[in-house]
Amino acid sequence: MQANYLARIETLRKRLENSEYNALIIANVQNCRYLSGLQNNDPNVAFLIIHPEKLYLITDYRYAQQAQEESPLFEVIIRNRDATTLGQQFQILLNTLKVKHLGFEQDHFLVGLWQSISSELTNITCDGFSGWIESQRMIKDDYEIQSIRNAAQIADTALNQLTGFMKPGMTERDASLELEYQMQKMGSEGLSFPTILISGERSALPHGMPNQKKLTHGDLITIDFGAVVNGYRSDMTRAFVVGQPSEKQLLVYNTVKKAQQAGLDAVRSGVRGNIPFQQSKAILSESEFSQYQGEGLGHGVGLYLHEQPFLNASCNIVLQNNMVITIEPGIYIPGWGGVRIEDDIVVTEMGFEKLTHSPNTLIVIE
Repeated sequence: MQANYLARIETLRKRLENSEYNALIIANVQNCRYLSGLQNNDPNVAFLIIHPEKLYLITDYRYAQQAQEESPLFEVIIRNRDATTLGQQFQILLNTLKVKHLGFEQDHFLVGLWQSISSELTNITCDGFSGWIESQRMIKDDYEIQSIRNAAQIADTALNQLTGFMKPGMTERDASLELEYQMQKMGSEGLSFPTILISGERSALPHGMPNQKKLTHGDLITIDFGAVVNGYRSDMTRAFVVGQPSEKQLLVYNTVKKAQQAGLDAVRSGVRGNIPFQQSKAILSESEFSQYQGEGLGHGVGLYLHEQPFLNASCNIVLQNNMVITIEPGIYIPGWGGVRIEDDIVVTEMGFEKLTHSPNTLIVIE
């Protein structure tokens, strides 16, 4: 695995060498993990200095042993928080490296924190950079893809367990807790995101949270959820109905399914991200439910749930091999309900590989 981290660091170093900067400070939790391997979800407890010849990881006593075990490519600096400020610690290391022009992740520092740090950096010019590591993270290596594949497999199995567990009269909350329990019992490190499990009219809420509403005959149910393996997340949505579906429910479902397939059919390496969006949107726009369609088609997924590229009308990012993205059109009708179908896929030269394998049908709960 250290070879993966070294390859990522060297890619970033090449960009650094072609820039105006002498070194970079990395603050984002997931970017730090991507480059160093440090498994941490707490902001502002670990920072990286990336230099052409040196790598530092700055943390405190709480993460000292973990950092030394998980990040052997970095020299770990244990800062005494009572004696040394972050700015002072950076100044010491940057002076050692003779850094005159520093780049920092401008999107990931709180304004007050960076003002405090920069006020203590003397004889160093500081400028922000944005999106460098996020653009690297769009294309996954084999380890990342396998981690997402494993997370998706856990989610598939948990959903299959839930299908036999859900019954009319059960609350949304109870059903979501059972799903989450099954995922973590099978090895998920946590939840990819707070589970969306909503029914009836509430299924028209794209990101509604489960409550004490009971599953009632005739309800549509939207379940959007994911598992986590090695920090990497899966993301899948399936639609259920309590009892036999009505004609309108079937029509809405089949419209969304057709729109998803149109988006999937347009995916392949070399295609701009707005093309699958346009193909899917054309199906929804030609339907009688045009005014109720969602705005986007999907997004990248990895260490974050929502990563670049975001597949919408303005997405000019060219899809490339080994990008992992979601395809998730939806129809949301206020006062009636909604349907969304979502799958995780890996972009390939000729199309895609699907990572989520739960049945892509309107699942009936009796």
